[in-house]
Amino acid sequence: MNEHHEDGTAETEENVFTDEVVTRLAQDAKEVISRYPKPRSALLPLLHLVQAEEGHVSKAGMQFCADQLDITLAEVKAVATFYTMYRRRPGGDYQVGVCTNTLCAVMGGDEIFSALKEHLDLANGETTEDGKVTLEHVECNAACDFAPVVMVNWEFFDNQTPATATRMVDDLRLGKDVAPTRGPQSLCTWKQASRVLAGFEDGRAGEGVQAAAPSLAGLELARRRGWQAPDPNNLPTPTDQGEEGAK
Repeated sequence: MNEHHEDGTAETEENVFTDEVVTRLAQDAKEVISRYPKPRSALLPLLHLVQAEEGHVSKAGMQFCADQLDITLAEVKAVATFYTMYRRRPGGDYQVGVCTNTLCAVMGGDEIFSALKEHLDLANGETTEDGKVTLEHVECNAACDFAPVVMVNWEFFDNQTPATATRMVDDLRLGKDVAPTRGPQSLCTWKQASRVLAGFEDGRAGEGVQAAAPSLAGLELARRRGWQAPDPNNLPTPTDQGEEGAK
């Protein structure tokens, strides 16, 4: 098994970007930066951009971002180490994240995570020897109506069980086509997903179902009962409600 540091602060092996890589990335970075009123606002997508190149964010990648935005390396590192969507060391082609927050956990998320750890012989944050799968537990991904949820490269696999999750990771390692429950009809790799998050479309955003029945149940109920949101231009003010309302 690969060495793992639970706090995620371990430094990666450093590679220096070649002149060719810097030139190519600089062209993409220029396009990203142009979308923002201030260059430093582009830091998050630029970190995804260098992650799409390496599969993780190394010191070389952070230095590239600093150079492009004319900010310090310390400023870039503060952001890169804060957000969990940025890897600090190499990982697999498929990041398999099992939600273990409260609802998913009680619905079976803990069992799924335990089953995958045993099946893959991995601890949290480790990667299979073939470089295909990195396993981790993740925080809530706003899909509680489909609990328990597993995400692979940020795509949803809803209503999972230990058996379905195990079969899914086996198929990923065998190179089989694996389709998320919602969204694109097939998975892209971690590097490809990072490039999409950097702001470069892959043409698959409109594929598949985006919101399924459980998410739309409240909207359907409102339609059947004729419920409508109040007119925002005609809401009562504290003055209308009297002194007690103002309080």
